Amino acid sequence: MSTRHLMIAAMALLLMFGAASAQAQAEEPAAATARCSDCHDQAKAFLSNPHARGQVVKNDVENSVCETCHGDATEHMQTGDKEKISVPRGRKGSDETCAMCHDLTSNKRSHRMGFHANSDAVSCLSCHSVHKSKEEPLLAKSGTALCASCHTQAASFRNRPYTHRMGGGGMTCTTCHEPHGRPGKDNLKATSSGESVCLGCHNDKRGPFVFSHGGQEAGGCTTCHEPHGSSNPRQLKRAAVSQLCLECHSPIASTHTLGSQPPSFHNLTQARYQNCTTCHTAIHGSHRSPQLLK
Repeated sequence: MSTRHLMIAAMALLLMFGAASAQAQAEEPAAATARCSDCHDQAKAFLSNPHARGQVVKNDVENSVCETCHGDATEHMQTGDKEKISVPRGRKGSDETCAMCHDLTSNKRSHRMGFHANSDAVSCLSCHSVHKSKEEPLLAKSGTALCASCHTQAASFRNRPYTHRMGGGGMTCTTCHEPHGRPGKDNLKATSSGESVCLGCHNDKRGPFVFSHGGQEAGGCTTCHEPHGSSNPRQLKRAAVSQLCLECHSPIASTHTLGSQPPSFHNLTQARYQNCTTCHTAIHGSHRSPQLLK
C-alpha cells in the first residue's frame, strides 16, 4: 500500500474516532449538567430553605443538597424512574434521614426520645414541611393549628371566655411547652433563670417572698389556675373564690390540712367572708403579712 493510501486510512480512522468522541461528549453533559430544579418545583423553593444555607450557586441549589436526603440521583436523572430515588417517609424516613443531623439530646429535650419521638403514629414529617413552609421552624401549619390537630386542649383557647390570647404578641403553644420534651420530665419550658415559664410574662408574681403562698410553693400556678382556659375570671379552677381557697384551707375535723383554717369569726355563710381576696390581697405572696393581707 502506498504512503498516500496509508495517510488516507489514518485520516479516516481519526475522523471516525473524533465523531464517536464528540457524540459521547454531547451525551455526557446532558446528565452531568441536569439539575433537580429542572423537574422538581420543591428544589426551586429550596432557595430560601435553611437546609440550603450556603449551598445556593447562581440562584440554584446544588444537587448535592437534595442528595443529602434523597440519595444519589444519577440513575434517576438518566432513566426518570421514580424508584431510583429515595423519598423519606414516616418513622423510618425520619429516623434514617432527619435524625442523622437533628439528634439533639439534653436534660429536658430529645428528638429521638421526646414526647414526639418518631413512632408509627407521629414522626418529624408529621409536623415539619421540609421543602417549603411559611412557618418557622419549617412547620406544616401555624404552631397552634398544628398542635390542635392532635391536642384537644387547644379547643379551650377558642371556646372559653377567659384564656391566654393565642397569636397575640406571638404567643403559641410552644411559648410554654417544649415539643421535644423528654418523657418523665416536665414538658413545660422554664425561664433563662430556671423559673416557672409563667413568670416569663407574669413577672409581677415573681418572688421570692418573705411569706409565700403555700399553694404556689407546693403545686405552682396550676394549683389555682387553668392554663388552657376557664369559664371563670382570672382562669380560676372554681367559680367562687371561697370554693377554691377552701380546698386547702378547710375547717375540717382532721388536723391534716394543707393550709391554716379560717378563724372562728369567719362565718362562711355570710357573703362578706366568701370572697377571701377582699382582705387577703397579696394572694401570691407578701413581704409584710404572713396572712397575705398586704
